[in-house]
Amino acid sequence: MNFLQGFQTQILAILRIVTGYAFFLHGTAKAFGFPIDQTEYIGGNWLSLVGVAAVLELVGGVLIILGLFTRPTAFVLSGLMAAAYFMMHLSPFPLAKGGDAAMLFSFVFLYLASAGGGAWSLDNALFKK
Repeated sequence: MNFLQGFQTQILAILRIVTGYAFFLHGTAKAFGFPIDQTEYIGGNWLSLVGVAAVLELVGGVLIILGLFTRPTAFVLSGLMAAAYFMMHLSPFPLAKGGDAAMLFSFVFLYLASAGGGAWSLDNALFKK
């Protein structure tokens, strides 16, 4: 699989964009009931933990997709998802309470905080040294 080594930054960018999009969709589901309705979790209270999480999912998802402020955004989102896992999904078996997505998001965001946005990121275009 050595032929993929030449595409590491592009593959990182694809991981970033797809993860950001999936994360953004979690936010739209909680905030606006689209593509599936999960608005009952907020219950109209945007200052609740779930409301704040929805805002972070929306804003953070867009920033991750764009690759803007990728490292700090991904670090915050990694912490958010780790907290979500322990507060909402903790179980001996992550699938039992839907914790697999929270766990994966947490570690992918931790990786992005370390690796940066990669190719096709605004960070790369605006802050390139």
